[in-house]
Amino acid sequence: MMEMDDRGIKFLSYMGARGTLGQAVFDMAEEKKFYAVSADLGVGSGFSRFADKYPERFVDVGIAEQNMVAVAAGLSSKETPSIATSWAAFASHRCADQIRCFLGLMSSNVKVVGMGSGLANSWTGGSHFGISELAMVRSVPGIDVIAPCDGAEIYSAVTAALLNDRPTYIWLTGGTRLPVINRSEAYRFQIGKANLIRDGKDVLIVGCGTLLGECVKAADLLDKEGISVKILNMHTIKPLDTAALLSDLSYRMIVTVEEHNVRGGLGSAVAEALSEVKDKPVQIRLGIEDFVPAAGDYHYLLECCKLTAEQIASRILMEIS
Repeated sequence: MMEMDDRGIKFLSYMGARGTLGQAVFDMAEEKKFYAVSADLGVGSGFSRFADKYPERFVDVGIAEQNMVAVAAGLSSKETPSIATSWAAFASHRCADQIRCFLGLMSSNVKVVGMGSGLANSWTGGSHFGISELAMVRSVPGIDVIAPCDGAEIYSAVTAALLNDRPTYIWLTGGTRLPVINRSEAYRFQIGKANLIRDGKDVLIVGCGTLLGECVKAADLLDKEGISVKILNMHTIKPLDTAALLSDLSYRMIVTVEEHNVRGGLGSAVAEALSEVKDKPVQIRLGIEDFVPAAGDYHYLLECCKLTAEQIASRILMEIS
């Protein structure tokens, strides 16, 4: 297994989201038996080396995502997980009933990875954007939902999911070059336990996925304006780390930031937790409003959705003044 030292963290950043997924799957195959299932994206998922070395443990069902989840469930057992992956828009909504039945009702030991989540597939248009699946998947009982923020966390999330027997959905944002957010060798990943990115006292930003890179830049901009920002990496959307979220509510504002529809995702999960608390700061939910942006460059899409570092900082300044 790869060491999460400075060299390993930088290497995974260069590998990109799908390359890191493939590296984690290949490395884990030496330690644990599992099956990998693809819907005609074995190469695109980074599974080529796994498929070459373990052909008896790799299944390509063709462009048939619903079959992909069903086959993965059929191959799995409590001791032997399966990992199934396709583009997020198809691995989630197209497979909604299979996820509901096989992962939710039957608790099959399947890890579904939605690649190209958020706006990562920026040039392919709305049909390939993964901006609403968190709302769907987290509403299904019994499924863990993880949204890792960088290469180190993608690697750690995949390995952690394969080592337990919980049905899991991994929301994989980011493209060919990932931000480096977890820089410390002391970094530890645990499903259901949020990580502190930076401390602060005025504003709490709760984020997930690679968009946390923009949150860190926004915090730097706000620091120049005299506003101290704490950033909480809520990499597990379900189960939500309510202990970390509610441990200190002395901030002037809580801001949730996600590359997802503001309805039903991280912001909604945080709002649900805060709704049961009497005295709390106001929450601002930043994400994709009720629209689908047109295809274009990734940074252009972030600008359309008002999710660049400058726009995040500007919105916080406006709300806090």
